Amino acid sequence: MGEKRSNHTVYNVNYHLVWCPKYRHAILEHIKESLEVSFRDVCSEYGYEILSLHISPDHVHLFLSAHPKHAPSEIVRTVKSITARKMWEQHEPFLEEYLWGGGFREESYYAGTAGDVSTDTIEQYIERTEHV
Repeated sequence: MGEKRSNHTVYNVNYHLVWCPKYRHAILEHIKESLEVSFRDVCSEYGYEILSLHISPDHVHLFLSAHPKHAPSEIVRTVKSITARKMWEQHEPFLEEYLWGGGFREESYYAGTAGDVSTDTIEQYIERTEHV
């Protein structure tokens, strides 16, 4: 992790995202390999850098870095929708057993932020810096 640069922007924006399959069924272990490939493909295509990825049987932890122009809700919507579509294309007979009525994932998710410095460090920096 660390600062990244693009035109006119220096940033260090990291998100910890967690979500579950629909009905929180423990089905992800059966499709883990193709799901991981799908996450990596989507993140690569959209310029999100995967820092860590863990696929549990009933939920996913994705820790990634993204340019600040991307809102966390946009990242989640993009990653979840594209991977869901790909999983249905690749594993429809298996998924139909568990996910009646279509869908792949719960609408809800967790999003947290992380950087290289703590909140206390930032507050101290702001308070101690002379502003002209």
